[in-house]
Amino acid sequence: MKSTFDLFEIRGSIGDEDASGAMTNYLYSAHGQAVGFWRGRYIYALNGTPGGQLNGTHVHKLTGQYVGELYKDMVVDQHLGNLGNIGNPGNPGNPGHPGNPGNRGAVNYGYRDVFDELLK
Repeated sequence: MKSTFDLFEIRGSIGDEDASGAMTNYLYSAHGQAVGFWRGRYIYALNGTPGGQLNGTHVHKLTGQYVGELYKDMVVDQHLGNLGNIGNPGNPGNPGHPGNPGNRGAVNYGYRDVFDELLK
């Protein structure tokens, strides 16, 4: 049976945990550069500027407009069509810069990288 310490070690290896217990999960471009992160249901640019919101794996701008899907630590266009507008949740604030995890290497999953659409 795993101890509480062992479970924390496993959780801690996925992302960084903030004071509220929310995990920071990094998002990458197709070139492998870290471009942002998501924490809870919000997506941020790497500098901490809020840019989007999550509804399951569906990624929307803060204004509510559908952009793409969260897939393997990327925001991509999976050609699902327009899933509508989920509304504006307000401004979640700036949690600050979580650091840069570095480059994970270029990947191509067959979908277009659309993270930049969140920041327009």
